[in-house]
Amino acid sequence: MSKECRWILKEQADPVKVDRLATEVGIDKVLAELLIKRGVESFEQARCFFRPSLDQLHDPFLMQDMDAAVERLRKAITSREKILVYGDYDVDGTTAVALVYSFIKRFTSSVDFYIPDRYDEGYGVSIKGIDWAAENKFSLIITLDCGIKAIDKVRHARDLGIDVIICDHHLPEEELPAAAAVLDPKREDCHYPFDDLSGCGVGFKLVQAYSQRYGVPFESLIPLLDLLVVSISSDLVTMVGENRILAHFGLKQLNEDPRKGLLAMINLSNIEPGHISIDDIVFKIGPRINAAGRMESGRLSVELLTAEDTQTAMFIGEKINESNNDRKNIDRKITQEALEMVQKGKCLASENATVVYNPKWNKGVVGIVASRLVEAFYKPTVVLTKSNGFVTGSARSVAGFDLYQAIESCADLLENFGGHVYAAGLTLKEENLEEFARRIDAFIEGKISAEMLTPVVEIDAKLNFAQITPKFFRILKQFQPFGPGNGNPIFMTENVYDAGNGRKVGAGGVHMKLDLIQESQPYHQIAAIAFNMSDYYDYIKSGNPLDVCYSIVENYYRGNSTLQLRVKDLRERDEII
Repeated sequence: MSKECRWILKEQADPVKVDRLATEVGIDKVLAELLIKRGVESFEQARCFFRPSLDQLHDPFLMQDMDAAVERLRKAITSREKILVYGDYDVDGTTAVALVYSFIKRFTSSVDFYIPDRYDEGYGVSIKGIDWAAENKFSLIITLDCGIKAIDKVRHARDLGIDVIICDHHLPEEELPAAAAVLDPKREDCHYPFDDLSGCGVGFKLVQAYSQRYGVPFESLIPLLDLLVVSISSDLVTMVGENRILAHFGLKQLNEDPRKGLLAMINLSNIEPGHISIDDIVFKIGPRINAAGRMESGRLSVELLTAEDTQTAMFIGEKINESNNDRKNIDRKITQEALEMVQKGKCLASENATVVYNPKWNKGVVGIVASRLVEAFYKPTVVLTKSNGFVTGSARSVAGFDLYQAIESCADLLENFGGHVYAAGLTLKEENLEEFARRIDAFIEGKISAEMLTPVVEIDAKLNFAQITPKFFRILKQFQPFGPGNGNPIFMTENVYDAGNGRKVGAGGVHMKLDLIQESQPYHQIAAIAFNMSDYYDYIKSGNPLDVCYSIVENYYRGNSTLQLRVKDLRERDEII
């Protein structure tokens, strides 16, 4: 992170509660405090937190329309109707399709899947996809990770004699599509206890409900959880409640017995099997699965994830890996062009938001580029290109600002839009482009503070290196899986030095590997990695003191496990915090 980051020490928990929990559970007070901030205040709650159980999953029939969805699926299976599993082309959509398709295939061969083409059909349910289903005599479509806004498309399907079951997790509008069933925990009238499932998670609840009603052993669903953890991690839904339980057991499956397609991705990503973390999914596996939909076709991803033999999985995996390498090259080039546009004042907006447009950019990487621009300028960002005669693109936000609301305020200028608070997609006519940029910029003005436009490192607790004992780390590891809402805690240690072995690493020497010592704890030397912080190298090599904030990670290399600090930010000791 940049030098401009604000460091904020989170408000401390009630010390009486901390002392009581630390004594009850037999753990360090720092760890007890972290638990209390996660709503864990008793021995029993701590036991449930540290020992997630699949018995803690909610009854799927608590979800509105689940009964209708299960019965319509049952009718299709028993009547040998043709069923089409339809999903979005991103990681969440393709894992969801692979999961539901694999499940239904156990009971009928009259099932196929459909992934819309990003460039030809765009996001979500398409008329082309429904027409294809009608031509091929499908009478039931199950949509996954899309469909909640497809009112006209669902009407079109009904006119063609096709029923639709919608499984989505995006925010619905007031009117819902007239589908056979609409499964979405974010529905106003849905009282399901957990509303932040991924699209794949909603698909899993459908197969769980079907299994529950028709005597399919729950154990037979466990092999599907490796798909679900990839979806939960990549779609950045909160890692709390039901998601954390599903991700915990999904990671177990991914590490112990992954499906052939995911094993191919693990090998091609050079991840150590058996030691796969959420970070490995987010930074290595997820982007590769996404690359198929960005560069070629999302259908390839589903073929990979449903491959039944190693040879097929590796063949498809290598094609996807190649697409990912192409994606990285294009992403680098477009990011550079976009950065230059902003620096030279050639963007459509740059005051309160960054809005850039180039009709020649690859539609598949604009979301990644938007994220890069947020990192560079830390403002809500919209990156746009041209596809099928329309301007289309992706938007990304900064912490604390609801960008979806800003885009919704321009609904009259848009052909289509959808997404979340921090990430959205949109399509509009070129003649509305300048007005859209002006209105987005104006909407944001006054609603976003200077503080919100400064990156923040939120620090969970101050630590001395002497506190990082094997027991401390063993318990900290049990806070996993980490993700939004249950982040890897960030600690701060003051007055540290490099032991003298610090060096620049990575292409162009942009990262640093350090061995840090705290002045007051000279015998506790600890390895650290600081990504993109080599600007500090000369200062550190001169033996100057630092304050450092970091998360603690386990580093696996050639069968050896070592503890490492992953540095989030550094401060020279003379800077005011």
